[in-house]
Amino acid sequence: MDKNNNTVDNNTGNSNTGDWNTGYKNTGYNNTGDWNTGNWNTGDCNTGDWNNTDKETGYFNTIQSEHINIFNNPCKRELWDNAMIPTFLYFDLTEWVCESDMSEQEKVDNETYKTTGGYLKEYEYKKAFQKSYNKLSKEEKAKQTELLKALPNSDKDVFFEISGIDINDNEVEEMTMQQLINELGREIKIVK
Repeated sequence: MDKNNNTVDNNTGNSNTGDWNTGYKNTGYNNTGDWNTGNWNTGDCNTGDWNNTDKETGYFNTIQSEHINIFNNPCKRELWDNAMIPTFLYFDLTEWVCESDMSEQEKVDNETYKTTGGYLKEYEYKKAFQKSYNKLSKEEKAKQTELLKALPNSDKDVFFEISGIDINDNEVEEMTMQQLINELGREIKIVK
């Protein structure tokens, strides 16, 4: 790592993990903008390649697209840019565990803790996602879940596939008697 926190070579910006970047916090290569994960971009926040605009995921774009996909469906970029994003969606895939917080098994599995004072614990993507959600208080979880449901194109099934989090855990489904009969596929008799 150099004095500008670049982990690779030939960067003029700071905190880059790719090569030949002149911007900041790029993980791709040959970028002149900031926060790019793609390559050869001159704009900011691109995940695609060869873009000369901002916030693009495609290739060879000079004009920022009006629509982006949210929950597998098109959405006006402006709607997403103005949406209230739940804070639990921002989570870490790694966590530093100090020696004093390590279990005996973690010490056996990570012997370098003796010289480093701990170890870097890695989480699988869905586990990290779930950890971020599950650490919320009951009240905060309810608020954050409502924010999630209010996102453009919100889809609980897509969200579950990505995160492993069922946001309907505590919902009670309301239905009429006829809907209940249809759901069961047979007639029922109400007994008091």
